[in-house]
Amino acid sequence: MTFPINRRRACLSIAGGMLLPAARHAMAQASYPTRPPHLIVPFTPGGSTDVLARSIGQELGRAWGQAVVVENIPGAGGSVGAEKVARAPADGYTLLMGHIGTLAINPSLYPRLGYDPVRSFAPVAWVARVPNVLVVHSSVPARTLAELIALAKARPGQLAYGSGGNGSAAHITMEYLKLQTECSFLHIPYRGTAPAVNDLLAGQVQVLFTGAPALLPHIKAGKIRALAVSSPRRIALLPDVPTVAESGVAGTKGFEADQWYGVAAPAGTPAEIVSMLNQQINRSLESAEVKTRLAAEGAEATPATPQAFGQLIASEIKRWDRVVRSAGITID
Repeated sequence: MTFPINRRRACLSIAGGMLLPAARHAMAQASYPTRPPHLIVPFTPGGSTDVLARSIGQELGRAWGQAVVVENIPGAGGSVGAEKVARAPADGYTLLMGHIGTLAINPSLYPRLGYDPVRSFAPVAWVARVPNVLVVHSSVPARTLAELIALAKARPGQLAYGSGGNGSAAHITMEYLKLQTECSFLHIPYRGTAPAVNDLLAGQVQVLFTGAPALLPHIKAGKIRALAVSSPRRIALLPDVPTVAESGVAGTKGFEADQWYGVAAPAGTPAEIVSMLNQQINRSLESAEVKTRLAAEGAEATPATPQAFGQLIASEIKRWDRVVRSAGITID
């Protein structure tokens, strides 16, 4: 059977349209990357964001046979590095190792932020979550979260908690707990988590609610007491420490305040490249070496689709905006 030329062209066009996505994906696989991609860490070297970025970058490099350059660009709570990625060409060669701060909290803290976490980026992969641990100095008589909240209500503003600075994850997490439980603590901001931990050990502050890695050695040594973890379930490294939600304290049902990390690309990055990156990063999270590094950071791998990561970012922006506004948190 023969077709008129116009009908044959129409059929070929339809067939070509059906094959086009697959063809584009195959072309992207064949051509990307042809040069070293840069993975921007918007914080100084040595922190959890940096460790996770280097772990993922190393695995991507092995899979591609192409180095991944991890570049630290700190400043303004991660905003400087994030803005650089937002303004980069949308070709898959400049990526951001984002964090709850850069992608969810900063919009509420910085009135003139140079990027929009939703509009400026294409979500690529949710990499990991790191639970925060609520700890107290040994001089504090409370042995459960319920007892600590009762103590805080009996002595409003007298118990001091430390943080890594105004707007830091530790600051926001503790203010969220205060908001939910309607209790009062005095905030003492430090220039980083390490000095806050040091003053907790010395008894200069009584409470700290921050990422597990900075606290685990001191908890194991018995120098501080862990009362609760911020995750929806208990963590393997502290199996006897209950979650905040398990405490039974009014306002803590469903409480969750983990720090999280994920990779984003400039908005407009081709969907085929985003898909390739997502699949490769998710495979990287299954490697024994990455699992070991995640465990050392007290982190849990969170492989997910780009769409799921995007939904997380959008929902977290709304949640933390409420906390920042209610607590009146500002950046010095």
